[in-house]
Amino acid sequence: MAKRQIRTYTVSEVNTLIRVALEECLPGRMIVAGEITDWRRHHSGHCYFCLKDGDSQLPCVMWAGSARGLKFAPENGLAVLTTGHIEVYVPQGRYQFYADKLEPAGVGALQLAFEQMVRRLRAEGLFDDAHKKPIPPYPMRIGIATSESGAALWDIADSIYNRWPCARMFLYAVPVQGAGAADRIAAAIKAINRRNRSLRLDVLIVGRGGGSLEDLWAFNEEAVARAIYDSDIPVISAVGHEVDVTIADLVADARASTPTNAGVIAVPDGAEVLGRLEETRRRLAADLRKRTDLYGHRLATIQASAVFRNPRWIVNNAAQMVDDRSMRLADAARGLFGGLRGRLERMQRSVARIEPHRMLGQRHVRMHELAGRLNEAARGRLSDLRDRLERIQQLVARAEPHRLVGSKRVQLQELTTLLQTNAGGVLTEKRLILTAMQNRLEALDPRGVLKRGYSITRNMRTSRVVMHPADVALGDEILTELTRHGQIVSKVKKVSE
Repeated sequence: MAKRQIRTYTVSEVNTLIRVALEECLPGRMIVAGEITDWRRHHSGHCYFCLKDGDSQLPCVMWAGSARGLKFAPENGLAVLTTGHIEVYVPQGRYQFYADKLEPAGVGALQLAFEQMVRRLRAEGLFDDAHKKPIPPYPMRIGIATSESGAALWDIADSIYNRWPCARMFLYAVPVQGAGAADRIAAAIKAINRRNRSLRLDVLIVGRGGGSLEDLWAFNEEAVARAIYDSDIPVISAVGHEVDVTIADLVADARASTPTNAGVIAVPDGAEVLGRLEETRRRLAADLRKRTDLYGHRLATIQASAVFRNPRWIVNNAAQMVDDRSMRLADAARGLFGGLRGRLERMQRSVARIEPHRMLGQRHVRMHELAGRLNEAARGRLSDLRDRLERIQQLVARAEPHRLVGSKRVQLQELTTLLQTNAGGVLTEKRLILTAMQNRLEALDPRGVLKRGYSITRNMRTSRVVMHPADVALGDEILTELTRHGQIVSKVKKVSE
């Protein structure tokens, strides 16, 4: 019996057979419940993830076109219902679930997207009260951004007109639902702010009537939220009914539960304002009457005073006061002069008793006597100093040091000649005697000290040798004698002990 021949398949053929078998055996579309894990969004826009339950996991792919339609942000751990079909990825030989639709399990996609948006924008601080601007108490120019065909426009306009008819309203028609509505609303808010220098709007109302979450979704878009947050004009959000809460309500400076309530928030009640004005008028009138009565009583009191009864009373009173003070001043002057006159008379009597002319004569005689004694003492002192000076001059003349030095030089020269004519031991002995005499001569020479590096300084003002700092004064000229007849003249600038 011949062996049965087994066909050989390539890898691609096997994967293709598996793909065909799966397509024939599995439903064309199915809904798979599971938890998202390993979620990745490629830069091309395609999304890759896995669905898992307690026992296994299923690789999934969502193409960019389907991913762009998601209202919420898929994240790991989120339970979802995925609609799509299974195919085999032939190049890698694995099957994948190709998802066309993704919905959160247990909650709607829009509701989940709303909750995710609220968490993200709250974390950024868009809902903080610190960023909210106050609504002007008496707005006169009000902008309304809504659909021109919706009932919300008439609700807002009627509410404002009934409460505050003096205000002017400006409509900016925008679509409030459908594709692109959010971008149109955001663009309108930005354009109104750019033109507000000419528009001069005090407040801006953004809203629409009630509807489903899908109908109101344009006011949950991030573009609208950021446009409201960036608006310099205070924004009132009036979206849906009282139970409806949108992202625009949370970001806006004020939230109205209904479009009608937006008018109540935006403007004051004219009747109440008029009532307050009337009450203020009455209080001002009553206060004015009280003040008028009070000042009238004060005026009557002033008119009844003595000043108005007799206007010259003040002048007469002042004149009397001047007379009184002038008399007091005259009395004080008389008393002062009288005291000074008495003191002067007493001093004159004292001077008369002293007899100053006699005392001056005595002092004059005494002064002449002292002057004579002083002259005699000065002449005696000068005579003593003259005698002493003459004795010193005689001593100096008898000493004649220069003549002595000259004679010694002559003797020295004679001895030198004698020594030159002698010889032998006599010459040696005379040379020694000559040397000794020369040393004595140099010692007697007053200028010999100059050869040893010393100098002699004299005060040119006193002609005395300067031996102590007290021998000179500042500004004195001094003469310094050096060897070889050298001289230096200098002036004293500083003297220190």
